[in-house]
Amino acid sequence: MGERVRHALITAGTKGIGRAVTDAFLREGFAVTVNYRSDAGAAERLKTDWKEAADRLLVVQGDVTRAEDIERLFRLSMERFGRVDFLINNAGPFIFERKKLVDLSEAEWLDVLHGNLTAVFRLAKRVIPVMRRQRFGRIVTFGFQNADDAPGWIDRGAFAAAKVGLVSLTRTIALEEAEHGITANMILPGLILPDMKEATAEQARRLARKRTPFGRSVTGEDIARAILFLCSDAAEMITGSVLDLTGAVDVVNRFRPRFEDDSATS
Repeated sequence: MGERVRHALITAGTKGIGRAVTDAFLREGFAVTVNYRSDAGAAERLKTDWKEAADRLLVVQGDVTRAEDIERLFRLSMERFGRVDFLINNAGPFIFERKKLVDLSEAEWLDVLHGNLTAVFRLAKRVIPVMRRQRFGRIVTFGFQNADDAPGWIDRGAFAAAKVGLVSLTRTIALEEAEHGITANMILPGLILPDMKEATAEQARRLARKRTPFGRSVTGEDIARAILFLCSDAAEMITGSVLDLTGAVDVVNRFRPRFEDDSATS
């Protein structure tokens, strides 16, 4: 593996939106480390699908809510590739059962908070010194539609609180690290149905579901393309930005409370 090949570290990168992002980086010729929490089958499918790029792909099992697992993920990725150019924080633990805040257990609260917010802090602590030495780095986080407005979200209080906090954390990183050539931006996906998370834009056009004013669903490919641009040299002046990627649904719903039964996007 040549030292000049840039390397992406992608959390939860073996299925769903994370898989679409992983595929995009591998297609562009980058080295990629991905982690997964428990779905060994998805990890094996990724390795099989990209066996011709085995020298550029590292798959590591681990739980981003655990500090020791993050340390191991970072250590193994550095041992293999020697650098980290892109940190894509796709992992986002989510409680699918609808619960009021007072009905959450402390364990549930901490799992969501650590997985969505503390994990980004821990990974940033490790990769930013590497990026500073390189004088280059791109950090991308994930939120939810309109998270930058700090909305309430009925029955999703832990997830909403963690992601809204992550908006501020992302912008703080952008301010503190700009002088080192490091950018930090957040993607806010709209509602993406499970069968669209690994789909292409063309597949969504053929289905023609009226999920957005644009006339089709947002897909994993749409999100991956936006992330590739944010990670490019051409995007060095885009930092501290929060990008709604919803097909204009965020414009329609900007001033509406979140009553709908949304699913997690990452």
